[in-house]
Amino acid sequence: MKCLICKNGDTRPGKATVTLERDETTLVIKGVPAEICANCGEEYVGEEITARLLIAAEEAAKKGVQVDVRQYVAA
Repeated sequence: MKCLICKNGDTRPGKATVTLERDETTLVIKGVPAEICANCGEEYVGEEITARLLIAAEEAAKKGVQVDVRQYVAA
């Protein structure tokens, strides 16, 4: 797909690091499958994966986690 940010690059499959913050919780997830613009590096994470990341962040916040760094694991 064409990059929505730079409008010049095409995206390619790759891995991203996603950082989610909520209140006092910061969750960093490495190795998330994403489409990455070859021109500007903008990262696009799919809807299903985003939903899983948000669930993980919600669970971490409920447990009182302040900072957590995880590796993405496909279901």
